[in-house]
Amino acid sequence: MTGTDMRLRADGITVQFGGLTALDKVDLEVAPGAICGLVGPNGAGKSTLFAVLSGLLRPTAGTVWLDGEDITGLPTPARARRGLARTFQHPELFSGLTIREHLILADRMRYNRRRLWGDLVTMGGLRRNTKAERERIDALIQQLGLGPVAGRPAVGVPLGIARLIEVGRALAVGPSVVLLDEPSSGLDRGETEALAAVLRSASEAQGVALVLVEHDVDLVFSMCSTVTVIDFGVRIACGAPATVRSDPAVRAAYLGEEPVTPGVPA
Repeated sequence: MTGTDMRLRADGITVQFGGLTALDKVDLEVAPGAICGLVGPNGAGKSTLFAVLSGLLRPTAGTVWLDGEDITGLPTPARARRGLARTFQHPELFSGLTIREHLILADRMRYNRRRLWGDLVTMGGLRRNTKAERERIDALIQQLGLGPVAGRPAVGVPLGIARLIEVGRALAVGPSVVLLDEPSSGLDRGETEALAAVLRSASEAQGVALVLVEHDVDLVFSMCSTVTVIDFGVRIACGAPATVRSDPAVRAAYLGEEPVTPGVPA
């Protein structure tokens, strides 16, 4: 697969803050429908790269491509309209809206933006949805496993459900790529497995490409087709999980092991 076939591609991303180089010529490629992990020690530059990909930060050098289009200079809303969605570490939920209504709002961002703004401006609540909208929302709620709680107010739900709502809102806008920022943070094992199942479903059934910044290395290596590792702003490994896991540079970054130089006794 060539670079032009990639859903999302970053070429030579460099970010400098004064005399500090946060990222140094980092590359990233995400194929259609792939689940890609982005890992590294704290302070490695993962969040900075995510900010560049999502349009929150302009790189000092390098190019970001989405479906073959150079989006480096586009702001976040323009990237979202082209199919790039993102979740955040701390889900932001609307007071007074149910779980279902959160997903309806996201759906209307894609299918009926004018109606959405009318709902928000009049503050009279969400107007009655159409049959097609109900069917889309019902299918999404089923995919998320939120049927039993869909009518509950979203504020105050357990963190595992809040993260599923966040993922559901991202999927409702019909993205080609979703950037997931620490999706398993704060979740127990059962909640993490439920989230992983939803993400796999989105990738396999809908062809959505996913990029995870994640500290749960076991989760990344179990569900991702490719893993990219950055350390001190430099990409030190990229490839299949088994290959990356055994890479000496990766083991050194995570475990403090000294890299072994061929021909030199350990």
